[in-house]
Amino acid sequence: MNANASAVKRSSSFVATIAIAATLVTGCAGGALTTREKGAGIGALGGASVGGLIGSAVHHPLAGAMIGTVLGAGAGGLIGDQLQGRDNAAYDQDQQIYRNQQELENQRRDIDQLRRRPEY
Repeated sequence: MNANASAVKRSSSFVATIAIAATLVTGCAGGALTTREKGAGIGALGGASVGGLIGSAVHHPLAGAMIGTVLGAGAGGLIGDQLQGRDNAAYDQDQQIYRNQQELENQRRDIDQLRRRPEY
């Protein structure tokens, strides 16, 4: 095995170790992952892969993978944040619809009670 292949193998192992460690640390944070966190994780893994490939083309796979990880995590986090904002807005709308339906039911019940009352 030549020195270049050995360096690529070591850097790939290093990137894989960092990715696994990050996943474990994030998983131990407690609770389910938010959309933002999922986006950042997917972006980091994708960025590390693409960065490693691009870096290996210029004989610096570790540097490429690290730069790709940072850029991918940032981009994934931004996209995940946008998606989470939409999820939050949809949840708020659903809650408002539910409150409106409850108020409507209360008003219908009040109208039915008023109709049943004898008039004086």
